[in-house]
Amino acid sequence: MAALTIAKLTVWEASRRRLLLALLLLTLVIIGLTGWGFTKLGEAGNGQRLPDYQIRLIASQLLIVIVFMFAGVLALSSVVLASPTISSDVESGVLLALLARPVRRLDVVLGKWLGLAVLVVIYAAGAAILELLVLWWATGYLPPRPVELIVYVAGEGIILMTLALALSTRLAGMTGGIIALVGYFMAWIGGIVGGVGQAIHNDGLVTGGLIMKLLLPTDALWRGAVFAMEPATVIAALKATGSAGAGNPFGATEPPATAFLLWTVLWLVAVFGLTYWGFRRRAL
Repeated sequence: MAALTIAKLTVWEASRRRLLLALLLLTLVIIGLTGWGFTKLGEAGNGQRLPDYQIRLIASQLLIVIVFMFAGVLALSSVVLASPTISSDVESGVLLALLARPVRRLDVVLGKWLGLAVLVVIYAAGAAILELLVLWWATGYLPPRPVELIVYVAGEGIILMTLALALSTRLAGMTGGIIALVGYFMAWIGGIVGGVGQAIHNDGLVTGGLIMKLLLPTDALWRGAVFAMEPATVIAALKATGSAGAGNPFGATEPPATAFLLWTVLWLVAVFGLTYWGFRRRAL
């Protein structure tokens, strides 16, 4: 199938970029540094060792911050890889030569999307598994739902990659990348605004946050990743505060609703359809 061939070429082309090598090396350095930090958690100021339950509680909260950093790196990398994917090939004439053969434009879009999605999943799963193994080795703690954690973080990257790919059919790579990143940060801020609205019972803020979640569903997936990392004691403590902590972007008392996950799938299908429509109408 032509789409699979293009997907392989997309992975091969991306693997030749220095960006991926730099990303890999930096990720390994960060995991090593965080592992060293985790080994120091048990050292109290008076020379005594903290109880194991305190070490695991602190580790669970530090893990959320570390994963937030990895999610941001994944978002940035997804946008940087996807935003020039189609626009640069159009400008260089590569797609004109490719489409002169019996290759459909749908195969081009699908192949590039599949190739980029594979890269996103590999990085999300690889970085998460290594970090969790280091965490377990250093503290004996693992989050209660590690598989869900990986799925949610990878989902964030795939959403941003899909958006950047759609923008690349009509805009230059840098322009589309900036728009996608601004949307990512706006969605994150929108989630905080909606949470603050819940805390102070302001329907306007709640509605604004919901609209941002629907337009770009990355923040809700981040909340799902946070929920997957939190131990039961933390979730119980957050629930005890009621809606007061709803604006905290590093806390979640429940996973994303099934209806919202279905909306996320529909969002991906719709944006992919717009990507194909925009590329089909673009003159080469």
